[in-house]
Amino acid sequence: MRKLHITNEKQRDATVGMLTLKPDPTPHMGLPGVDLEYRRYIGAAESGLHDSLVQALGEDYAQALVDGDPEIDMEYVGQHIGRSDRIYLSHGGKVLHHAPEELEVIINPDGSERERRAPKDVLANVTEEIPARWTGKRIKKRDVVRRFVLTRSVPLQHVDGLTYDFLYGMAKDLHDSDEMMLMGGGESGKQPLILIPNGSPYRGLLEGRVDGDRYILLLHLSNMELKLPAEGEKKA
Repeated sequence: MRKLHITNEKQRDATVGMLTLKPDPTPHMGLPGVDLEYRRYIGAAESGLHDSLVQALGEDYAQALVDGDPEIDMEYVGQHIGRSDRIYLSHGGKVLHHAPEELEVIINPDGSERERRAPKDVLANVTEEIPARWTGKRIKKRDVVRRFVLTRSVPLQHVDGLTYDFLYGMAKDLHDSDEMMLMGGGESGKQPLILIPNGSPYRGLLEGRVDGDRYILLLHLSNMELKLPAEGEKKA
């Protein structure tokens, strides 16, 4: 079980569990008592690719395809493909013997390119020493669903009696107010949550539900906020 260091409204901290929900199994493909087996086959040899056909037949080779099927190499096409390895090709079609360097492209909100740079290592800002902080900023549940796209929800679980009281108190507070709490990362608690090194930054929204002595405390993660377009964009 993964752990999460978190604070409550009084800025008291505890380390609790993060549950991983297993998705329902996908439908089983096949007939009763019969399994389907997927196989891959060669669809074209190098001589049947566009550049090779242009070199051999010229740009207008449509009629040649109809008359003689020159794109089909009977020696290779249709053969079953077993184990295969991934290779990288340059824009000229040559095999690269080293993986290409990654390039990070920074995009402005309007979709234009702002910067290109080598990827930078990003440290997690929620660790054993730095907790996810209760910011005090409450948002009504009905407003959350209109403002944020929730991409993932992580149930938090107590690991002993003390953390049960800790999490139950947070869940009951949020349940009674029908609100969610914005959680912050970093020393100041004002940053988005980065749970793992080089992970994506997320807004964290804490939701609580209680039923008697039972509780559910969910940490919702969002990396997309819904905003109305400006007046000029509406008219356009």
